[in-house]
Formats: sequence, structure tokens, C-alpha cells
Amino acid sequence: MHFVIMGCGRVGAMLAASLVDRGHTVAVIDQDPAAFARLGRDFAGERVAGLGFDRTTLERAHIREAAGFAAVSSGDNSNIIAARVVREEFGVRRVVARIYDPHRAEVYERLGIATVPTVRWAAAQVMGRLLPGTPERQYRDVSGALTMIALQPHPSWIGTPLSHVERETGSRVAHLTRFGEGVLPGVDAHVQDGDRLHLLVPTGQLERVETQLAHQRDEDEVRESYDRALRGERE
Repeated sequence: MHFVIMGCGRVGAMLAASLVDRGHTVAVIDQDPAAFARLGRDFAGERVAGLGFDRTTLERAHIREAAGFAAVSSGDNSNIIAARVVREEFGVRRVVARIYDPHRAEVYERLGIATVPTVRWAAAQVMGRLLPGTPERQYRDVSGALTMIALQPHPSWIGTPLSHVERETGSRVAHLTRFGEGVLPGVDAHVQDGDRLHLLVPTGQLERVETQLAHQRDEDEVRESYDRALRGERE
């Protein structure tokens, strides 16, 4: 497949090299021809000097043949303008823009433009390593309705079936990290000491779910959960 990348900084150059290594064709756009030095002499793709949101420049990069477009320059405005031009005028469906401002990233996600909010992602990664018990918000779907979080639950949740975690919190366990490895849990899986849960949560319920799992499990909720489970088995 053919891909077009706007921005030949470290991220753009690495992305271009990875796509070429996987057998795809790539055109890299940058307004500074000197930036193409990051690609190396052996780079098999195309180098296109110009503005990434300029239609003529995009045509030279064969945007009409592109399966995807990534705007990863250092400017939020340029990235968003280019992403909208490519998606709306050239009909490219897979369009991703790197955004430094996390608030703007959320706005553009709701407009249907997939974004990578660099600052928010980096801050979450650092926080997760400084404070291992801190919930990390890893992903939000394009509509903004669902967010995936990762957290290590309070010790009182150890031994709880994951099906009960889902029922009590109103979330869905996507996977878990156990002993440093990703695990797809089975239907009878339970929370073990040290598990980091990766949960899909309705965005409007994030604070409630994070608070619920970070604190002592409510005994009344436990009894109610087991009662509901038993009633379901009987029915």
C-alpha cells in the first residue's frame, strides 16, 4: 500500500522507515528539504518538498493513491489543516494527526480525526512509572464515548472474578498485564496480586470507576453482586 507522511522529524522519519521495511511505498512531505537527511541515503521512498496541506504538494506525493496519511509535523495547526484537507477533499479514510495540545486533541477526535496527543501520552507514561497505582488513560475512541484505562486495583479486589469487576463497575476488561506480560483473560479469570487491569469505560463514568477500583471494595456491593450472579444462574 502507499502512505503519505507530512513532517520529516524524528517521528516522521522513523514511521517512514518502518513502513518501507514492511514493504509499503511511502512519500514524505516537508517544507525544509534539509529535513530529508534524517531518512538516510538508502531510503526507498519519495521525498516531496512543500507544505503538507498544499493540494499541489499532496498530488505530487500521490495522495489519491494513498491508503493512509499521517500528519506528524511540529505544528498542531498545520497537522490539523492537512488532516482535514486529505480526509475531506481527497477522501483518504485513514488519517492521523499528532497534536501537542491535549484539549484540542479531544475536540478533533470528536470531529472524526484520529489524533495522537503527544503531551498527554508522555505525561501518562511518566506518571504511571512514578506512581504505579495511578490510573492511566490509554485510549479514547473517535466518538469520545469510550476510554480505555489501566490501573492496579486496591488489594481488596484480589480474588474477585473479572466478570464481577465488570458487573460492579459497568466496565469491560479488555486485557490485563500479569508479571509484565499482556494476557487475554479466560471466562473464569480472577484478579491476582499485582495485576494491572485494562478496562474500557464509558467516558462519563471514568472518575467513578477509577475511584471505585482504587479503594476498599464495598462489602454491600460484593454481596449484591454475588446475589445477582446467583439469581442469574438460577434463571
